[in-house]
Amino acid sequence: MNFKLTDWLPTTRKEMELRGWEQPDVVIFSADAYVDHPSFGAAVIGRLIEAEGFRVCIVPQPDWHGDYRDFKRFGRPRLMAMVAPGGMDSMVNKYTAARRLRSEDAFSPDGRHDMRPEMPTIVYTKILKELYPDLPVVLGGIEASLRRVTHYDYWKDQLRPSILVESGADLITYGMGELPTAQLLHLMEDKLGHHREECFVKVEDFHHVLKKWPVPQTVSLVRKEDIPGGIKDSDIILASHEECLRDRKAHARNFRHVEEESNKMEPQRLLQEAAGRWIVVEPMFPTMTQEQVDRSFDFPYTRLPHPKYKGKTIPAYEMIKFSVNLHRGCFGGCAFCTISAHQGKFIMSRSKESILREVKKIIEMPDFKGYLSDLGGPSANMYMMRGKNLDICRKCKKPSCIHPSVCGNLNADHAPLIDIYRAVDALPGIKKSFIGSGVRYDLLLHKYKDEHLRKAAYDYTRELILKHVSGRLKVAPEHTSDRVLNLMRKPSFDLFYEFKRIFDQICREAHLRQQIVPYFMSSHPGCLPEDMADLAAKTKDLDFQLEQVQDFTPTPMTVATTCWYSGVHPYTLEPTFTAINPDDKQRQRMFFFWYKPEECQRIVSELRKMGREDLIAKLYPGPRDSREPRSSRQSSRSRDSRNSRDSQKPKSYNPNFNSNYYNQHKKPKRK
Repeated sequence: MNFKLTDWLPTTRKEMELRGWEQPDVVIFSADAYVDHPSFGAAVIGRLIEAEGFRVCIVPQPDWHGDYRDFKRFGRPRLMAMVAPGGMDSMVNKYTAARRLRSEDAFSPDGRHDMRPEMPTIVYTKILKELYPDLPVVLGGIEASLRRVTHYDYWKDQLRPSILVESGADLITYGMGELPTAQLLHLMEDKLGHHREECFVKVEDFHHVLKKWPVPQTVSLVRKEDIPGGIKDSDIILASHEECLRDRKAHARNFRHVEEESNKMEPQRLLQEAAGRWIVVEPMFPTMTQEQVDRSFDFPYTRLPHPKYKGKTIPAYEMIKFSVNLHRGCFGGCAFCTISAHQGKFIMSRSKESILREVKKIIEMPDFKGYLSDLGGPSANMYMMRGKNLDICRKCKKPSCIHPSVCGNLNADHAPLIDIYRAVDALPGIKKSFIGSGVRYDLLLHKYKDEHLRKAAYDYTRELILKHVSGRLKVAPEHTSDRVLNLMRKPSFDLFYEFKRIFDQICREAHLRQQIVPYFMSSHPGCLPEDMADLAAKTKDLDFQLEQVQDFTPTPMTVATTCWYSGVHPYTLEPTFTAINPDDKQRQRMFFFWYKPEECQRIVSELRKMGREDLIAKLYPGPRDSREPRSSRQSSRSRDSRNSRDSQKPKSYNPNFNSNYYNQHKKPKRK
């Protein structure tokens, strides 16, 4: 694979001049390293702009200190500047759930953590506006998409207005940005860009055009009299930002509208007043067709980091280097997940031919050894799934197609996915393809009325376990409490028991030594320490010592974050307990690690406060002096007689809600 420097989008003036250009139409300022691969958003949008016939350059990870020379590299672009803050939310990228600075940035060369600022969308835009006041700046990516209206910022612990207000940018293209970006560029070119080398699009002209011809799937900030078409009867008017600051329930009610409109086939326009102006959220484009999705994946990517990174490692690229994304969208609707707010719940699947073309490109890579790390997507097994009767889908505004149960209108056929797996594995050069994305086992275990769907789910389960597990299969039950799982919009833990039984049986019959790696979460809204204690006991019974665990991190535009901030569930407005301070969060998290000697005494003490000595007996069976891990007992036997046997019998389990315990740990009021 011999590539020339001009096979990448220009990142320097010299590279631009090698193409014979004097001036770009668009410059993308990306907070990620430039990897020319379909899993990196800036590369996708850059290739799209190129394919639409425009001159596009990219400035990866510009230095935001000093004289801003990186922002001046190409001069003023003719049409607009675009800000791409990264494939991962910048604050999640930089900080842990405990608000501690991460030691590595997976999207930077050699994992350097100092290559992007906090909130690059705001930082980059303010610099661009300082340098080029009349230049239109368009925001994209997940950071802007999830902050398109009033949102809660966990890291600042405050409610913030639309990122358009704080950044000073002119427009957001939210969600998957190919369709709005293409329409926006052609609109500006047709209305304003008559002479390529002479005409600069100015901010006032940019907004004048958008007032007359608004682009779907964009967000603008305008005066009331400049709302395109005026306020219509069909518009949904959200509570203003100022009202949300006064009333947390108003913010919760807003979120429900935002989520429902993000997941409707025919959404309505949203309006919100903020700082004396109006945020206008235009409805999304119709779900991308297979041809449109294929086009995005079939652009002439090199699939490699730019040559400027020679000798350096970009961790995120190494993770997806030999993986293939089969579809976009997810209809799971998990309460803590942002996928539906960004990509929507309707599945956008690639064609078999497009997938095989990408796999063949991977096979040609010189360091490919025959093993694909993932044939997946946001969820591993939603490829080609859609509603049977689209008229029903058009009326539906539920955020999930599988919670609280699998929708009867969902065609959850796993046969097309099995066909993809087998076609990929049949290619010369492929030794094995693995499934690294999370599997929705509730789709596999559902009792479908259709015999074909039942058989396809069974065949897929066997195919997955026998041929596509790299020793460990990732699944995400997230919790063991059905009450908490219901708030998470996840299936009952009983289904995990059933799936594990099937997994173990198939592996045993095939003489395979494989294991399930479950993901669990603590401190999710609705979760009490007692729920975590029960989780510890149940996972211990399953012989798990948990590895893949996380503390819930509130990210903008999720049900769970809205519960966290407002204290109520946005759909019922009923109070929802959430552990918000570090002590309460640690009180839950420690139960993941019941097997560690250093956690034993704290866990035993906490269980006694709860009146749950029955769980002490489950976690640390035997008399009192043996209710600790072996290493802890050995170090404590020589201290004194404090470890004498406790003759007190464990209290019987009380399944009723412990209101006294809840009141002791209820959510404190914020100032």
